[in-house]
Amino acid sequence: MSNAASTRADHEIIINAVPQGARVLDVGCGDGVLLHRLKQERNAVVRGMELSQAGVNACVAKGLSVVQGDADLDLALYPDDSFDIVVLSRTIQATRKPEMVLKQMHRIGAKAVVSLPNFGFWQVRLSLLLNGRMPVTQGLPDSWHETENLHLCTLLDFDDLAKQSGFDLESVTRIAAGKASAPSRATSSLLNWLSEEAVFVLKRAGMTAR
Repeated sequence: MSNAASTRADHEIIINAVPQGARVLDVGCGDGVLLHRLKQERNAVVRGMELSQAGVNACVAKGLSVVQGDADLDLALYPDDSFDIVVLSRTIQATRKPEMVLKQMHRIGAKAVVSLPNFGFWQVRLSLLLNGRMPVTQGLPDSWHETENLHLCTLLDFDDLAKQSGFDLESVTRIAAGKASAPSRATSSLLNWLSEEAVFVLKRAGMTAR
């Protein structure tokens, strides 16, 4: 792998979840590292949306097709069924209206892959219990007044919201200390306790797994 950024555990899981040649939209694509890998390793037809101009510039410099946009507002501009997979990597908790974002993802993509930090992780719970303050951990490294995270949640919370938004769970993969476990078919209380971060692969309700 070419650089440290490419070793993110959630990126590896996302790449493995994308079939060869799939049409992919990466929402909140940052500097385009994941998009570039999907293009190179999965031969995916990739598009990106990024809020920051610096991120858009970095993507364009990599030869990627990326627009500047806000997930809370601009996903509505895409037609139905525009993509095979819509990716949201460490972004859902920073959106203003997560349910609306998920419903738009459901509308424009047959599947969604979402990675997010887990506020139900045991170290987060223990820190809050013992210190009485918002936790600062490897997965949640910023102080409460500096973080971009608006809607922190647990894995169980997100699982409920995904179902309310019309998705079935295809798999959820636990990440702790930068290492991924084997994927699971269900979100459990134990998984919620042990996951510092997780990657959800979601499909439209009633869709047959590929």
